[in-house]
Amino acid sequence: MSAAGWFIVLLALVGANLPFLNQRLFAALPLKAVKKSAWIRIAELIVLYFVVGALGFLLEARAGNRFEQGWQFYAITFALFVVFAFPGFTFQYLVKRR
Repeated sequence: MSAAGWFIVLLALVGANLPFLNQRLFAALPLKAVKKSAWIRIAELIVLYFVVGALGFLLEARAGNRFEQGWQFYAITFALFVVFAFPGFTFQYLVKRR
C-alpha cells in the first residue's frame, strides 16, 4: 500500500473520532451549549466522511489512476468510517466520569 493510502486511512481514523473528542463544531467553532448533542456529532461524522472521501479522490486522481466506484464502495467505506469512530464514541458515551 502506498504512502497516500496509509495517509487516507490515518486521516479517516482521526476524522471519524474528531466529533466525539471535543465539544466544538468541527473542532474549531465554539457552541453555545455546554455539551454537543448526538445529532450534531452524527452530522459532523457525515460531513467529515465526505471531506476525507474527497481528499482520497483527489489523491487517487493525482496518482493518475482514478477508478469509477459504485454505491457498494461508498456503503462499505461509510461503514468502515463508522467503525473507525468507535474509540471516540466509547470515550464520549461509555466511559464513566465523576
